[in-house]
Amino acid sequence: MKIRCWGSRGSIAVSGCDFIKYGGDTTCIEVEAASGDLIVIDAGTGIRLLGNRLMNESPRRINLLLTHAHWDHLSGFPFFKPIYRKGAEIKIHGPQNTQDSLKRIISKTMTAPYFPIEFEDINADISFHNMKHKDYSIGSVKIDTIPISHPNQGVGYRLEEDGKSFVFLTDNELTFHHPFGLDYDDYVKFCKGADILFHDAEYTRDEYETQTRGWGHSVFLDTLQLALDAGVKTLGLFHQNQDRKDSEVDKMVAECRTLIKKHGSSLECFAVSASTEITL
Repeated sequence: MKIRCWGSRGSIAVSGCDFIKYGGDTTCIEVEAASGDLIVIDAGTGIRLLGNRLMNESPRRINLLLTHAHWDHLSGFPFFKPIYRKGAEIKIHGPQNTQDSLKRIISKTMTAPYFPIEFEDINADISFHNMKHKDYSIGSVKIDTIPISHPNQGVGYRLEEDGKSFVFLTDNELTFHHPFGLDYDDYVKFCKGADILFHDAEYTRDEYETQTRGWGHSVFLDTLQLALDAGVKTLGLFHQNQDRKDSEVDKMVAECRTLIKKHGSSLECFAVSASTEITL
């Protein structure tokens, strides 16, 4: 299983000299299975560059998994060039508990007068698939889901292949119980023993306590505690705040590594960037 990040920023894409190391594009993760199947998680602005690369390759089936319907996880879809490629096959998978149909969620990103091309006018063969049961697989990858604690619902994913596991839990507020969200212990169980965990780590403790409690995102130290409690091998801090400079993200990582050392843990920790690539 190869994991590549094309966007790890939260809320809105950013640019400038302070955002070079971790990148400015919003959520998009590419997973390539040992079976050759292509899985893409979310269609934030990072999916544009992924699409550019795919256009230079032979056409292949694309499996797009959506976590939820907030704009920063969908806004790159109209700029994903494979959707304009005649004969391209795209299967869009999503949670059973979304508040609208998958087709309506996606098509709203291409609605007049906000975008010049209507969803019905694109050339790719696009189909929609709800994940209705636990035993869900794409090629050689087994997929499990869990409701996230976030406004307007959504899901996180656990992908397993050849005894290795990758858990993706963005936009998950660990210390606030949103409707349809679960308890902290449920997220610990879901992440148990994962080789790689990418988890929302958007806020500092001060930001959270003074302003952003209930907004659907976690304090990076709470994310660290989750990884420790779940016995995760490697933690990637994800959903970097749109105003968080590279140097400030570096400080968060350094604080996490200091606490990990104090715990005597072997957990590895880093912040996910738009250039992160991992092979399990």
